[in-house]
Amino acid sequence: MALVHVVEEARGLLVTIRGRLAGRDTALIAAGLTFYAGIAVVPVLVLSLALTSWLTSPATVRELTDRLGEVLPDQLGAPDALARLAEAGTSLTLLQAVLTLLPISLYGEGIRRALLRFSPATDRFTAWRGRLLSLPLLLVAPLLLYPLLLVGRALAELADRPGFGATLAGFALGYYSVLGALTVPLIWVFRVVAAGRLRWGPVVVGALFTAASLSGFLQGFVLFLSLPLDLGAPFGGLTVVGGVAAVSFWLFLLHFVLIAGWLFTEALDARVRRGRAAREAPPVS
Repeated sequence: MALVHVVEEARGLLVTIRGRLAGRDTALIAAGLTFYAGIAVVPVLVLSLALTSWLTSPATVRELTDRLGEVLPDQLGAPDALARLAEAGTSLTLLQAVLTLLPISLYGEGIRRALLRFSPATDRFTAWRGRLLSLPLLLVAPLLLYPLLLVGRALAELADRPGFGATLAGFALGYYSVLGALTVPLIWVFRVVAAGRLRWGPVVVGALFTAASLSGFLQGFVLFLSLPLDLGAPFGGLTVVGGVAAVSFWLFLLHFVLIAGWLFTEALDARVRRGRAAREAPPVS
């Protein structure tokens, strides 16, 4: 009976999700959100590294990013890019930090606009609400990034050890650390930044599911970087163009996962609301 109930609930969630997808070009919405992310990703990383260096010290951030760079594949110059980000973040001035808030807030607007397309909720001042409601996440950015940098140092130590056990431990440590770091921002995005107010229970479950999926895709991106691919071949040998296209494509896939997680969360919330309404309905005499 329990299995039958689980199957029925899963079918109900799929029906709700299918209804939300009807008449909507999900790929185009994900592409639009990727555009916002492309504007915000570098300022977010630079400001987060700056805030972390203010919380700890610039030398600590540089040392930890150098260690993390040791475990990143050399394809697309990932270690060098990380070193440049760390240098920019640790030398960021207060004025420059304030200026980064504009492109960062645009991502909040993009998320609110994108998720609103799948919601029955109505909204006013979508752009400003998305921008302002996303900015408080920056307060917890160093508290989430610093543990990730410490994990990067642990990953570098595990990479120096031979054997399958060290490799498996490194994968698990990377996967679960990213999962933990993404859960809090996703809870805030699904509960506060997105239009409509979902219940806390579905939001927490949906955020954990989405964070687990995103963490897996990020592990896949690292694996992709380690493959001996000539990314410039489809672009006339221009490797830089191929690298930008590859990163953009993975951002596009990540936002597909984000939208799928939001749809699951919204469908779960709708099921909870209907179930509660049915329990609270007066009995028919």
